Amino acid sequence: MRLVSVLLKAWAFIRRDLAIEMSYRSAFVLQFMGVFVSVGIWFFLSDMFRGMAPAMKGVEGGEYFPFILVGVAFYHYLTVALTAFASRVRNEQLTGTLEAMLVSPTRTPTLVLASSLWDFVFTSFRVVVYLAVGVAVAWIAGRPIAIHASGVLPSVVVLGLTILSFCGIGIIVASSVIYFKRGESINSFVTSASALIGGVFYPTQALPPWLQSMSSFLPITYALRGIRRALLSGASFGDLLPEIQVLALFALVLVPVGLVVFRWSLRLARRDGTLVQY
Repeated sequence: MRLVSVLLKAWAFIRRDLAIEMSYRSAFVLQFMGVFVSVGIWFFLSDMFRGMAPAMKGVEGGEYFPFILVGVAFYHYLTVALTAFASRVRNEQLTGTLEAMLVSPTRTPTLVLASSLWDFVFTSFRVVVYLAVGVAVAWIAGRPIAIHASGVLPSVVVLGLTILSFCGIGIIVASSVIYFKRGESINSFVTSASALIGGVFYPTQALPPWLQSMSSFLPITYALRGIRRALLSGASFGDLLPEIQVLALFALVLVPVGLVVFRWSLRLARRDGTLVQY
């Protein structure tokens, strides 16, 4: 019964956020038009490195466009994880509904995770559109992308663990919003560091050795490596075991730590009487 109750509450949050999203139809449509522009930019940019890609170590499939297409598409999950929780908390603070939500009989972890569920559903839809547009553009240009069907299921497992890992970081950022009221600086640092050394735009093997060592502390490094190997090279579960193990460890550590830090920041904000301040 508890699981059913949690699922019903999660569905209620999704319905609420879907209704809000659909009330701004122009913005909804423009977001998807932006996907076409973004894919076009990366396609023409990849032409500059087309001859170099096969010789670059770490470029799965030997083509730069599929490499960066997958990297940028799944990088959206990191940005949404870092912003979704914090922006939801901030929005509830500004509308004065945060305290009312927290005193409801719903458990805090359920509130935190369910309130941001729509952002992940919407991002998943955008990623599918992003990949579909990229594959279509490559096919029209006579450079078809080979997506391995056998790698879809392993990539979904890697993605699930990736989202959990990113959620842990996002909840920690939301905790800073609860207590310090601002979390943009943490967001900016993590997203910039991940883009720089996480293998989004180029393989981590292209980095100096000391930066390669630092990239091993970021979950996005293993996420993108695993998803690219699965989709572009057809890697199996056995092949992806190192990435799956590391991402599972990130998820097991970051999610509980995030929830503990969130409860701690709530307790401090209530003690100082700053919970409803913004």
